[in-house]
Amino acid sequence: MRDIQKQVCMFFLAVLAGGAIGIGGCVYLSLENKAAGALMFTVGLYAICVQGLNLYTGKVGYLVNRHLGYCLDLAVIWAGNLAGTFLAAAGMQSARISSISEKAAAICEIKLNDNYLSLFLLGIFCGFLMFVAVDGYQLSKNPIILFMGVAAFILCGFEHCIADMFYFSMAQMWSGKAFLCILIITLGNSVGGILIPLAKKLQG
Repeated sequence: MRDIQKQVCMFFLAVLAGGAIGIGGCVYLSLENKAAGALMFTVGLYAICVQGLNLYTGKVGYLVNRHLGYCLDLAVIWAGNLAGTFLAAAGMQSARISSISEKAAAICEIKLNDNYLSLFLLGIFCGFLMFVAVDGYQLSKNPIILFMGVAAFILCGFEHCIADMFYFSMAQMWSGKAFLCILIITLGNSVGGILIPLAKKLQG
């Protein structure tokens, strides 16, 4: 019973994290200046870190030092993030800010027209930066590292699976191919996220 309660709580915190990323994505889509939008997107990640919410890309890097049961936790968090981004997008589509869906659609087209290797590699780069940002914040409590990490991955065009969930939901462009793209990006984010912890573990 405790395990079920734990998973439900974990899922709920992941839904909230997905919603926070949706808010960050909304800010990014609402600003014409890409650099300013990239910087302000971090509002979502900052809220997640401060409030202790569950974001897949902020948790997957710690898989290296956890037990196999952590894989189930990550699956629950991923599903919760998906639900949260979907709900955030649905709410925004019903409000007067629904016009940002056109910008989201343009972003989604780029992803759908890209090749899978590119999505995977861009996911690795993003996952690496996300671990550096989140772990760095946990160690220093300095939010600057969050803003720098998020702004860097957005301006570089790297792929973040949870942010992309929001874009596909906001653009209402979900399809089998879109879901496959998300899975590939998730794999890339996962590989990128565990690189530093794995290197440290091998180092002893």
